[in-house]
Amino acid sequence: MRVISGKARGHTLRASKGLNMRPTADRVKESIFNIIRTKLCGSIVIDLFAGSGGLGIEALSRDADKAYFVDNNKNSIRLIESNLKKTGLIDNSEMVHMDVLDGIVGLGKHRVKADVIFLDPPYSRGFIKPALEAIFAHNILQPDGIIIAEHDIKDEVPDNVHELKKYRTNKYGNVAISFYRLGGETDEGNNLSGKL
Repeated sequence: MRVISGKARGHTLRASKGLNMRPTADRVKESIFNIIRTKLCGSIVIDLFAGSGGLGIEALSRDADKAYFVDNNKNSIRLIESNLKKTGLIDNSEMVHMDVLDGIVGLGKHRVKADVIFLDPPYSRGFIKPALEAIFAHNILQPDGIIIAEHDIKDEVPDNVHELKKYRTNKYGNVAISFYRLGGETDEGNNLSGKL
């Protein structure tokens, strides 16, 4: 697992096998960041179910202003901190050691509003809908922000949760990436699905 582009390009990131992690594959990560590249410069990013921090670190490397990493596993938090130090990006980050739903509540109380939210929970566990509901309820997404949810291609994910609408799904083998935003409007037009 590595940082693909930006100021930390080429740095290898650690991922602990003992934490039952499933890091986003480089080809999938590269496709995601090609799609959202215009959103990143100066952005606020939240990496939910952060694991090793790979998505948030990639965003920071590509000039996001700040990233919040939320995970309930203390070993994941230590791993994220180590990866941030290794890449020199720790000054632009904050680690939140909490259950994801509690973390969303906390971010809302601190009036954090993200331009980009990564949502990468364990597959087939039904975590995506409750997380989307919490994101909406606690108002942590900017009006023009986007949520990127990674899931198994067989997982059923909602087309909408309140005002959050799914506007695009890309498929990469057994992995799918669903994109959400308020109202479902998109600069890319009505492209609802795509394949690598």
